[in-house]
Amino acid sequence: MNVVFAVKQYVSKMIEDSGPGMKVLVMDKETTGIVSMVYTQSEILQKEVYLFERIDSPNREIMKHLKAICFLRPTKENVDYLIQELRRPKYSIYFIYFSNVISKSDVKSLAEADEQEVVAEVQEFYGDYIAVNPHLFSLNILGCCQGRNWDPAQLSRTTQGLTAVLLSLKKCPMIRYQLSSEAAKRLAECVKQVITKEYELFEFRRTEVPPLLLILDRCDDAITPLLNQWTYQAMVHELLGINNNRIDLSRVPGISKDLREVVLSAENDEFYANNMYLNFAEIGSNIKNLMEDFQKRKPKEQQKLESIADMKAFVENYPQFKKMSGTVSKHVTVVGELSRLVGERNLLEVSEVEQELACQNDHSSALQNVKRLLQNPRVTEFDAARLVMLYALHYERHSSNSLPGLMMDLRNKGVSEKYRKLVSAVVEYGGKRVRGSDLFSPKDAVAITKQFLKGLKGIENVYTQHQPFLHETLDHLIKGKLKENLYPYVGPSTLRDRPQDIIVFVIGGATYEEALTVYNLNRTTPGVRIVLGGTTVHNTKSFLEEVLSSGLHSRSKESSQAPSRSASRR
Repeated sequence: MNVVFAVKQYVSKMIEDSGPGMKVLVMDKETTGIVSMVYTQSEILQKEVYLFERIDSPNREIMKHLKAICFLRPTKENVDYLIQELRRPKYSIYFIYFSNVISKSDVKSLAEADEQEVVAEVQEFYGDYIAVNPHLFSLNILGCCQGRNWDPAQLSRTTQGLTAVLLSLKKCPMIRYQLSSEAAKRLAECVKQVITKEYELFEFRRTEVPPLLLILDRCDDAITPLLNQWTYQAMVHELLGINNNRIDLSRVPGISKDLREVVLSAENDEFYANNMYLNFAEIGSNIKNLMEDFQKRKPKEQQKLESIADMKAFVENYPQFKKMSGTVSKHVTVVGELSRLVGERNLLEVSEVEQELACQNDHSSALQNVKRLLQNPRVTEFDAARLVMLYALHYERHSSNSLPGLMMDLRNKGVSEKYRKLVSAVVEYGGKRVRGSDLFSPKDAVAITKQFLKGLKGIENVYTQHQPFLHETLDHLIKGKLKENLYPYVGPSTLRDRPQDIIVFVIGGATYEEALTVYNLNRTTPGVRIVLGGTTVHNTKSFLEEVLSSGLHSRSKESSQAPSRSASRR
């Protein structure tokens, strides 16, 4: 189960099916992103595709010597653009591919518009999602719910995206969902409806154990997207932001023109592929090794590479090195900027306290540490607010809860009202009243022992103690222990055997820390293949936008005073 490979195959097949000759690839805004995640422009150029156009661009030239491959989402808007295009064709022949199911009436409208008979074929190729890593996909939807319920347009888009993933991986799954989430139940029902309606599309070769789709809700674990990260891919997203594999470095002090925007893609960057799941310390030394290898070939200019600054200077002084190794100059720049931000924002200390808030249960120590950091002028308002959010989530019902005092400290520190309001909004979004699960206390003797042993491992793991709640959920699922009263099936049938092919989808967005969990489970659990998806892939900033757009904050003022309802929603 590899989503990058699945989308890549669709794109290759489109180009091959159009036969030899010069081609133009016509896409819309979304399919442009979908294709760019799996192919570079130069790779597509080698396949005789010499031009890339947007269907909505008004000034396209007439080029009758080109064949058109149109890869579009089946939206009303795109169908209208195509009808106009076919009435006055700009290219010699059209191969039309929709990224999802297209209605018969739309196909009929296209056929009626094709008076000049330029359409060679119309097909459905289900690459209707962003393939981020082989086991991670996203729909790039930020703000999918209003309150606790779906925004109808986003529910429709998510249903399409999720069914496209199933079709592209050739899976007709049984479906389970998180009972405490109305949104999860609704999406599960919608996906089931599509599978029932389009049953012919889902007639795949039966496997002994049917695949399983598990639908979860971000509300159940609001801790994970609030934490600083220390593995490469997750850290780059947290501190710099990854948008369809692109990283904007234009704000980096003294950045050179050619590095203002860089692409990090494991598909065509070997260093990134080998390092994306390693922690920050290892990456620094791996870049150093890479550069020292190069230096060995140039013995005259031996230089000591002691610090990140040395490495940057080294790269800048060697234009031929830059040429030979654009990859390295890119990674030295990225790692250099991460290193600068870690120092400037005091993130080692901040992260240590975040981990304590997420993983330990010592209230007075946690409170003391948060208060200490709120006094530190190097801690930004963003990080200060994040620490108070983590405290508020963990110690929401603690008898000595000191949230009002911490809110006062935030105000005294000059933290803007926007961030202060977000503290109660986050609790409203993912607090105890909403969660179907117990995020913080170990449930049984085994878990308590594990936590104790984890504590003994010592300082090396202090920044990576936390494991997303998803790890426990998947661990139970793989062992056949995931409770049906908390995660029921859609429909009457249940899975007798332990699942082998698992697709997990998180409404409200997944994270790169969860993707790492899935990567490790795939590596260490023989016979089990897991793919993770989300409405988006969050860092803390985008997660807080998700919370804001849900509109729950506007009600959080009243609810913080209101007596808490008992958690009967389980």
